[in-house]
Amino acid sequence: MADKQQKMAQGALDDTDWRILGALQENARIPNSELAEKVFLSPSPCLRRVRELEQGGVVRRYVTLLDPLAVGLTVSVFIQVSLEKQVQNALDTFEKAVLAREEVMECYLMTGDADYLLRVVVRDVQSLERFIIDFLARIPVVASIKSSFALKQVKYKTALPLPVPRAPRARSKA
Repeated sequence: MADKQQKMAQGALDDTDWRILGALQENARIPNSELAEKVFLSPSPCLRRVRELEQGGVVRRYVTLLDPLAVGLTVSVFIQVSLEKQVQNALDTFEKAVLAREEVMECYLMTGDADYLLRVVVRDVQSLERFIIDFLARIPVVASIKSSFALKQVKYKTALPLPVPRAPRARSKA
């Protein structure tokens, strides 16, 4: 098991691992028997490999993706935040505050004009106003906030672009 974790940490996944990961990204609820068939393994070794990928940290978790509009979250906003100073204490203060907020879907430490880029999803403009005024602007290390509303989602995906594994060799009948 330790060897597999080391290999995964070094990015040394084989073609079967890549096929498993691709299939799980398409459908995380696929039954093991179907997954095994899809990746050309028998069920027992397939399940063992999935467990190794999970334990090795390659598969972090399984989630259900919801339609934001169907659950009343109609406003998607990208917010650029600049800090007064980009020192470790300020970074820690900001990150700790943002990690506690459910409406923050993503947060990235950036290069360029802003220190952070947030993707925030809320019910309406009033909710966004409360988020910015009552929360974001009150973080002591924040110097400036710039928001951009997403008008239309052109592309959204959660599946990572994985290498295309080689097709398995056909077994000889000899």
